[in-house]
Amino acid sequence: MERRKLGRTGLDISTLTFGCGAVGGLMTRGEPADQERAVVRALEAGVNHFDTAADYGAGASEENLGRVLARLKPDVIVSSKVRVPAERPDIGAAIAASLDASLKRLKRDHVDVFQLHNVIGVHADGLTMSVEEVLSDVVPALTAAREQGKTRFFGFTAIGETASLHRLIACGAFHTAQVPYNALNPSPGEPLPEGYPAQDYDCILDRAAESGVGTIGIRVLAGGALSGSEARNPLGLASVAPIGSGASYAADVARARRLEPMLREGHAASLTEMAMRFVIANPKLSTTEIGLANMGELEAALDAVSKGPLSAAALARLKALQAGFAGEPR
Repeated sequence: MERRKLGRTGLDISTLTFGCGAVGGLMTRGEPADQERAVVRALEAGVNHFDTAADYGAGASEENLGRVLARLKPDVIVSSKVRVPAERPDIGAAIAASLDASLKRLKRDHVDVFQLHNVIGVHADGLTMSVEEVLSDVVPALTAAREQGKTRFFGFTAIGETASLHRLIACGAFHTAQVPYNALNPSPGEPLPEGYPAQDYDCILDRAAESGVGTIGIRVLAGGALSGSEARNPLGLASVAPIGSGASYAADVARARRLEPMLREGHAASLTEMAMRFVIANPKLSTTEIGLANMGELEAALDAVSKGPLSAAALARLKALQAGFAGEPR
């Protein structure tokens, strides 16, 4: 599998990241044997990055990933996350305690990347943190964790108000950013048509590349909507709120189905394949994270990546289809 540089970290990261979140559910609610089988298969295929978080299954994801990696002992990149509570305790102490608990569950003395999981906004409000709060309280805590050898690098999840996200990208403190990026909202990688029904991330992948920030693509399948089906796997979340795309999961599914000419015209074999190959076509995206419910979804993701990026003709056709959404209500 192709590897790309994760920004200025210097890490060589696989094009595909094994996501251990609750949307797919394999690593939070799956059977232990199935979890290990999936990790083994991913390793065989060349995947070397596994991403989890304290919030995924209330720690279950970290525990399950830790168990499997402790048994297999592969040389891999492991990342996890902290979500600062809404009641705002001592932020530095909360981050330190969360990291220590994550390391215990993961059975590791450090993670390679530790990431802020909160939404970023203009003003602090509940779980939303302001840029000033992040710079004054979060960055020093993450820097201290790095100095203590508990993480090699640190990052943030680029969800929230666009200008605030750009400020954090440009501040020079962060090594990585998790960026929502998919065929329903291509704005992290290219300008949107006027009136496009999605949040405009204003080419944040370009800004990240300029600042040496490695990027981890998330929501590549829009929480599953880019399968073109509203059905949910019982292992995963029963409902998934959109991030940066339509007003509802059902709206995202409906728009995804309008991209089916890509299949009929032979550009891809399925919507999920098309979605995967669309994001990996952007060389400024370091890696693409895929959430999983079962081995079939893993095999489909591996197959899509093995086919490589969409062709120039396919990308042009997709852009024309996406332009048809312009002017519609979000």
